[in-house]
Amino acid sequence: MRLHRNLVFATIDALAEIFNVGNYADKVIEKTLKRDKRWGSRDRSFIAETTYDIVRWKRLYAEIAEVKEPFSREDLFRVFSVWCVLRGIKLPDWPQFEGTPVRRIKGKFDELSKIRKYRESVPDWLDELGSRELGDKTWTKELHSLNNQAPVVIRANKLKTTPQKLAEILKEEGIETSNLRNYPEALELKERANIFRTKAFKDGLFEVQDASSQRVAEFLNVEPGMRVVDTCAGAGGKTLHLAALMENKGQIIALDIYGNKLKELKRRAKRAGAHNIDTRSIDSTKVIKKLYNTADRVLIDAPCSGLGVLSRNPDAKWKLQPEFIENIRNTQLDILQKYSQILKKGGQLVYATCSILPSENQQQVQKFLKTEEGAKFRLKKEKTILSSESGYDGFYMALLEKE
Repeated sequence: MRLHRNLVFATIDALAEIFNVGNYADKVIEKTLKRDKRWGSRDRSFIAETTYDIVRWKRLYAEIAEVKEPFSREDLFRVFSVWCVLRGIKLPDWPQFEGTPVRRIKGKFDELSKIRKYRESVPDWLDELGSRELGDKTWTKELHSLNNQAPVVIRANKLKTTPQKLAEILKEEGIETSNLRNYPEALELKERANIFRTKAFKDGLFEVQDASSQRVAEFLNVEPGMRVVDTCAGAGGKTLHLAALMENKGQIIALDIYGNKLKELKRRAKRAGAHNIDTRSIDSTKVIKKLYNTADRVLIDAPCSGLGVLSRNPDAKWKLQPEFIENIRNTQLDILQKYSQILKKGGQLVYATCSILPSENQQQVQKFLKTEEGAKFRLKKEKTILSSESGYDGFYMALLEKE
């Protein structure tokens, strides 16, 4: 691989913004890719994938490069040179790479690779937390899996097409996909591509949604004609899946505290042809209380640490703090107690997170069942999806029934 100066400099600029300013990697990369209209798909891929790769392995590379945050521009070039050496990429004859100690880099990599927190590049506190909650063996496997680049999985929108027809349509647009066994609506891209530019996407034939995430709506046992409340809908990935499973019949009330996310959901619903979705912003407790005892089904896709989706959000492990984990557990239990009251007697509720920590998952459900409101419920079934076992995002879901 031959390195091009403008692409490398753009990558260094992006890393400075992510590491030193604290901006989100996906937003920084999106902005960076708009810098030069002459860049082709390979150029854009280089910037995006290299940036994500260095973000993912920040601790390991910084340790090898012997630099600490905040990183100077010189520091970032040293980190970049570590990335190059470990991938066998020849360093160009640029002033920024003069005197790069290639042998020492390789030797230090071998040495640090024996220690998990460096090898898998995580903060000390997070390594200790994961080991304590999941056990050393499972945590080691999970960390390794979550450091792999996430595959691109899409969900065929059954309101408009079938997975078989969608695969044929995408093939005509030059995008090859494969079916996923035991995931009835999912297709996985054989090669990464900008599928948002396809006619199939613009026509609402699919949504990008990880295979594990597609399990959540299925877990809720919805039927056409039901009244369903998605309490933490966000931009609506699971809401749209529910609409398809309900064949556009009945009502889905999508709630969220962020009005801008619900606006995005409305746009997505229009594209998908999902007409049974009613969005409501949670701007006061009255919004929730008005819905008490009215829903056949309730989905609580709770805010969480996001540790199950590190493969697609690698910068999250550097932004997370121990106190956030503690606070989010309190929030989760509070949401469970309040939002569960939306359900009718005999109705069913799914509590889900994209975390792999039992303290956010099984333990939260057990705490809830011991509360006054939770005593009205029984746990029907629960499912933990580990990335190391599935190859996709880590998720948890519990199905509760109100007696």
